[in-house]
Amino acid sequence: MSLALGLLLGALSLLVMLPAAQHLRALQDGVRAQATLHTAGSCLAGHCQVKFEAGGRTVIADLPVGSGGGKQSAGASLAVRYQADDPRVAAREADVGGGGAAVLAALSGGAALLFLTVAAVAAVFLARQRRTPVPTISA
Repeated sequence: MSLALGLLLGALSLLVMLPAAQHLRALQDGVRAQATLHTAGSCLAGHCQVKFEAGGRTVIADLPVGSGGGKQSAGASLAVRYQADDPRVAAREADVGGGGAAVLAALSGGAALLFLTVAAVAAVFLARQRRTPVPTISA
């Protein structure tokens, strides 16, 4: 069980949260715009949308995984950064440092190491138990 949890948390850290942090950092130099939270939800999991004006048209963009602002309700005003060539790639301005996603990557990576260590200690303990002969009583 510990091994499975360790591998799952390690995969979460390496395959989801680290790329999310890098994606957020890539938007630091993006175009700034005022937006409204179009669809509220679990922003950390990437279930939020923002609505803003870009190039004279209204854009509804999904916020990426690792975004904050999940406690805001739909219609809340916030600043976003978006790619000039593709305004659908946007992130909250407060998140473009990638700090929140990086912290989650570190936490899940640390938990993965903890569970993998527990699994290794349990494996060593079981291996030693199997090698130790059971004393027999002879009459």
